[in-house]
Amino acid sequence: MKYISTRGDHSPKHFCDILLEGLAPDGGLYLPESYPHVDDATLSRWRDIYHKQGYAELAFEILSLYIDDIPAADMKALCAKTYTAEVFGTGEIVPLRHLENNIWLEALSNGPTLAFKDMAMQLLGNLFEYELARRGEELNILGATSGDTGSAAEYAMRGKKGVRVFMTSPYGRMSPFQQAQMFSLMDDNIFNIAVDGVFDDCQDMVKAVSNDLDFKRQYKIGTVNSINWARLLAQVVYYFAGYFQATETNVEKVSFTVPSGNFGNICAGHVARMMGLPVAKLVVATNENDVLDEFFKTGVYRVRVSADTHETSSPSMDISKASNFERFIFDLLGRDGARVKSLFGDALARSGQFDLSQHPAFNDCRMRYGFESGKSTHSDRLATIKDTFERKGMMIDTHTADGVKVAREYLQAGVPMIVLETALPIKFAETIVEATGQQPDRPAKFVGIEDLPKRVTRMAADAQAIKTFIAEHCV
Repeated sequence: MKYISTRGDHSPKHFCDILLEGLAPDGGLYLPESYPHVDDATLSRWRDIYHKQGYAELAFEILSLYIDDIPAADMKALCAKTYTAEVFGTGEIVPLRHLENNIWLEALSNGPTLAFKDMAMQLLGNLFEYELARRGEELNILGATSGDTGSAAEYAMRGKKGVRVFMTSPYGRMSPFQQAQMFSLMDDNIFNIAVDGVFDDCQDMVKAVSNDLDFKRQYKIGTVNSINWARLLAQVVYYFAGYFQATETNVEKVSFTVPSGNFGNICAGHVARMMGLPVAKLVVATNENDVLDEFFKTGVYRVRVSADTHETSSPSMDISKASNFERFIFDLLGRDGARVKSLFGDALARSGQFDLSQHPAFNDCRMRYGFESGKSTHSDRLATIKDTFERKGMMIDTHTADGVKVAREYLQAGVPMIVLETALPIKFAETIVEATGQQPDRPAKFVGIEDLPKRVTRMAADAQAIKTFIAEHCV
């Protein structure tokens, strides 16, 4: 299995090379040269493996199709080390819970930081440590977070040999719980940077550093954001696990609704569907920052400047530049790297938008790839949280509520709709109390976390500033 860039660099690379590299040298994102296709017999075999041997074995089967430069025995051991009941609180790892009618919730938030990002980040931490030890190298991870990626990355990398983490986040725009999870870590290899701006400013800083190839090579810069293919690949596994729980035969189809800001989580669903997973619809649920909803409804992808990015009660989706969207557009446009480069490298820089409404491929978003979309606002999520709690006795977080609200708009008779849970409610307690009048449950290990000492550096939204910071802390 070899990997190529979405912007036309077709110099094939192996998995472990792109694992440590992040962005491609031409600024594009990596994808496999082609998606492996899963036939009916393989799907049946995987169904049996999942039910009898568990999630770690299923992960090994799927990841092995994409990773051929790690010995199979080592890859199996890495999966077994990652996906355990001790780490994820249950042997099922991602149990499916019935919510209402034909809607199910796939629980992805049982990991160390109570968010779905743990599903991939825990594996990524083990992969990094394994490969760096094999090469005798070190890696400086530079990331951007709107809330959950940062804590998941830091908890996965803390104490890992050969790894430092430099995590940028928008100053004052995460929930108190999210901030405390990150800023209270005192590990020597963890560095938190609060940026004066929004998530997109943080993401731009990460991309600017990654595109400075000399600096990137000198300081061995890698990434844990979902622009890293390894992280997105790990997320593909739980689409298959959800399908195997919701169906009994391979004839049946399911749909997925995914709260989405950066398009990484649902892009993993796109990959699963391209592999042959029987998916009817992939529904993108946005909050007030509705860049993705606007595209799927109009064909216009229009990023917002910082001043026009709303600060919402589902802050992990307060994103107006969806980095992983480039991967889908690459597939949508027949893997035309030059065209993708002109859109994401030129058109967005020039005018902040591009328009595919008249392109023949635009209709394929729905007809060929199964995408739909919808939007949820603060009042919508309050109503959804309240309704779910009062009727079902189930608390859901703000982002999952956005998913449930939009999922209800796309139900089909006989097709289970699986909403991917984003986080546990405690991470957004203020809004949960506003909706229900009750405090959400808090795991014992996080009692009083907001009162712990914090270690964080505040910084302007400036790529040179973060370069200087990294250089000073890598001596």
